[in-house]
Amino acid sequence: MERGLPYGRRRSGNLRRMRISPEGAEKFILDNTALMSPPHVPEIRLHLADEAHDLWRRTEEELEEIGLPPPFWAFAWAGGQGLARHILDNPELVAGRRVLDFASGSGLVGIAAAKIGAASVLAADIDPFCAAAIRLNAQANGVAVDFTAVDCVDTDGGWDAVVAGDVFYEKPFSDRLIPWFERLAARGAEVLIGDPGRSYLPKERLAALAVYAVPVTRALEDAEVKRTTVWRFA
Repeated sequence: MERGLPYGRRRSGNLRRMRISPEGAEKFILDNTALMSPPHVPEIRLHLADEAHDLWRRTEEELEEIGLPPPFWAFAWAGGQGLARHILDNPELVAGRRVLDFASGSGLVGIAAAKIGAASVLAADIDPFCAAAIRLNAQANGVAVDFTAVDCVDTDGGWDAVVAGDVFYEKPFSDRLIPWFERLAARGAEVLIGDPGRSYLPKERLAALAVYAVPVTRALEDAEVKRTTVWRFA
């Protein structure tokens, strides 16, 4: 089972179009998640779903009328866990640098970067619920993480490092990402990818940095542990 559609094909829009306020989004997150640590990154606490099926069913059956996208922000995916682990263990990759956490979801990777001394972290995700999720998660870890709902693909904010977990799940989206990452890497940005073997990973353009065995939610993946590689875009 692939990860689904965490960034490129989520419903676009904003909280007003979804007929829910930022306060309502925050309340939904607090009511439907618990503060816990992902198994591979125990240093970090996130508001995560206790039971994947329960939250997913509520999303699909009860909340469709307000336009709530699938809550990818409520789970610590394998690519993000592996990448966050690698950043925590190798702080020189992002310490003192301006970091873009692309397709951020829960904000896990950006929070890891902030914890080890990134100069600034911008989390980007087009799911507007991520604004509330990342704000709550950053607060829980005592770090500062900015957020944007703008689609950053093909832009360049002068970031020193771009980090992205689980983004190569669909060909059209991957086809957009590859030339963008190539341009960022060519002008000197550190582009780091966390991936557990998604279908459209461009391995020929990547250099492997580390491999991790990451525990995951079996309800959403095809195994209880995913072999996850951290790559540098070259």
